[in-house]
Amino acid sequence: MLNYLWLGFFIIAAISAVIRLLGGDVDVFANMVTGLFDMAKLSVDIMIILFGTLTLWMGLLKIAERSGLVDVLAKCLGPLFQRLMPEVPKGHPSIGLITLNFTANALGLDNAATPIGLKAMKSLQELNPSKTVATNAQILFLVLNASSLTLLPINIFIFRGQQGAPDPTMVFLPILLATSVSTLTGLLSVAFMQRLKLLDPVVLLWFAGIGFFLGVFVCISVGLTSTSYNLLNYFIYSLGLQGTSLTTFSSLLGNITLFAIILLFLVAGACRKVPVYDTFLEGAKEAFDVAKNLLPYLVAMLCAIGVLRASGALDYFLDLIRYFFNFLGTDTRFVDALPTALVKPFSGNAARGLMIETMQHYGVDSFPALAAATMQGSTETTFYVLAVYFGSVGIQRVRHAVGCALLCDIAGVIASILICYWFFG
Repeated sequence: MLNYLWLGFFIIAAISAVIRLLGGDVDVFANMVTGLFDMAKLSVDIMIILFGTLTLWMGLLKIAERSGLVDVLAKCLGPLFQRLMPEVPKGHPSIGLITLNFTANALGLDNAATPIGLKAMKSLQELNPSKTVATNAQILFLVLNASSLTLLPINIFIFRGQQGAPDPTMVFLPILLATSVSTLTGLLSVAFMQRLKLLDPVVLLWFAGIGFFLGVFVCISVGLTSTSYNLLNYFIYSLGLQGTSLTTFSSLLGNITLFAIILLFLVAGACRKVPVYDTFLEGAKEAFDVAKNLLPYLVAMLCAIGVLRASGALDYFLDLIRYFFNFLGTDTRFVDALPTALVKPFSGNAARGLMIETMQHYGVDSFPALAAATMQGSTETTFYVLAVYFGSVGIQRVRHAVGCALLCDIAGVIASILICYWFFG
């Protein structure tokens, strides 16, 4: 699948570039070559940052493993994952790592989520009988990661606050609903492909619990009109954190949570008489073996994406969508938010830049800006996740992972559009 996808990026880029050249754009091929080398450089820059982060978190995770925290999480969620990942043995440490990864993602702790996820993927790889072919468990784990389930989209609030939004949390509930649709789509699509029995009583009980939690959250937010937003904003403004100071408040919230997790690992290790420093060094040394395998996969994927973007293929696609909906006579305001959605599967930084540009061009509380923020929070950098997670363990045949992950993106984008029309008209 990845072979055809990677080749397709270059072929589509070539066709688009020829069309632009015939239209008078003589710089298009120069831009594509520049994009090619820029992405190669970006791959190395990402690796440098990721290597340091990996070293830190793999050291901490080794302490969590030795202290028994990972085993506790694995036992708590064992009954659920026995149904969703039947080939993973009961109590396997990968279950605890997967739980930690999902928790970090839900809290918006990206710096912690990726290293934990790589550790979980490596643990699942130990159970893989064919080391270059993705197992069902690895595919489910990756797709759920690509579905971008986020309960606290702190970064979105930061950017909206920086752009002068009077209510930075306005998109909180739309993002929560859209990302829930994306995650549910991912789970159902993988369950269909792998013939998982979701009607099992244990699975249904977990679904009911999660649904109840989300339902209470929605009822509080909607049933009390804007009270939940006002309470949060009252707290922010009463502390004098409005405007640009919202960045400090949001950053503080995330950093406290992150440091609390680190402290939990260390204290648990000390209580279990684990030599925390020596154990940290032992885990940190493992980071090199994981990181060195990532660069070829990142270079391959990011260079293909850079060429595709520089060729103007995305612009042609947007124009086609706008023409289609104009022909149908429907509202086309959402099309101005689509660049964020189209770029997000390839590059989180590029999508973030496009979201901010949409806020600046149309206004931070305009419909395109609100839709772009919702799409940014409800979709994931799918191809980056594929390259990093599968590349870290040498997976070459990804089976149905790409299709299911892209289905999550499509569901998240469509849900974002519909929910934004529901909320913002």
